[in-house]
Amino acid sequence: MSESPADITTANVTETIFLCYPLRPDSCPRVQHLTVLKLLMYAFMLLIIVVTVCGNLLVVFSISHFKQLQCPTHLIVQSLAACDCLLGALVMPYSMLRSVEGCWYLGDVVCKVHSSLDMTLCISSKMHLSLISVDRYWAICDPLRYRTRVTTNSVTAFITVTWLFAFAYSFSIVFSGVNAVGLELLVVQISCVGSCVLLFNKQWALVCSILTFFLPGTIMSSLYIKIFYVARKHAKVLSERVSVGAKGEFKSHTSTHRERKAAKTVAIIVGAFLLCWLPFFIATALDPFLNFMTPAVVFDALVWFGYFNSTCNPLIYGLFYPRFQKAFKILISTYICGFSRSNTLSFE
Repeated sequence: MSESPADITTANVTETIFLCYPLRPDSCPRVQHLTVLKLLMYAFMLLIIVVTVCGNLLVVFSISHFKQLQCPTHLIVQSLAACDCLLGALVMPYSMLRSVEGCWYLGDVVCKVHSSLDMTLCISSKMHLSLISVDRYWAICDPLRYRTRVTTNSVTAFITVTWLFAFAYSFSIVFSGVNAVGLELLVVQISCVGSCVLLFNKQWALVCSILTFFLPGTIMSSLYIKIFYVARKHAKVLSERVSVGAKGEFKSHTSTHRERKAAKTVAIIVGAFLLCWLPFFIATALDPFLNFMTPAVVFDALVWFGYFNSTCNPLIYGLFYPRFQKAFKILISTYICGFSRSNTLSFE
């Protein structure tokens, strides 16, 4: 029985709606969203991207602009902010298009570069947070040797190693394809034009999850438990000394209070990081053992929940760190609102 022109037209329209590339038989099916939902998704994701980029740029510029914020610890914070800013500028926009449109239109090579940069910046963030945790641990638990251990040169060296390791690790895994060894049949079955998916076999799912998240997360949590135990002990001793009228303790008490407050701020940042990325890495570790049954939309949502951590970091600095609050206000009033403000305003 022959098809009428109307039937053919209807079939073509249906094909156009449901395929990423309607004229290609090997095209991926296209996820359909209502127009209103697409607009809301674009608005929400664009807001996250803008806040991530602008907020982390404020952190980078604040530390560069104000000498009062320039120290080895803040050098790590500045590098972390640069990492989060790059994630917002180079990774999130392409992920947004893939999430909203339901297709990847930039080809296989760009897909691999995008996935590699995504892994690089996320791993770099975790390693930066680990460095900050070690820095706070030494500052609180071993203050006498802190200044000899933590110098600008040593911090710069560790930051450089962090970036190089994250870059080499991520790009080597993605471009070598070692993560998909043993999944060749599955890759062939689900392979189609318009897809950008990074699959992990059982071994690499566990290795990547443990090595890049669960292990550093456990170390950071252990360090902060020790930090707060020691900080509370120091505070109790100083309080007893001040109460009996010991001289010269006020400055030491103020310094210790500042260190404790900084440790609390960083602990909040680490906690936000663990909270945002924990669901994604649990799903990544378990999915190969569940025969890859996790829906793509769930993974997509978990990825964006992880991205949201890069949005939170500058907000946490602005809310909980008075020095950064004042620096943000000065930069915004000077370079955005046009008011003239000094860059040597006291932060004490």
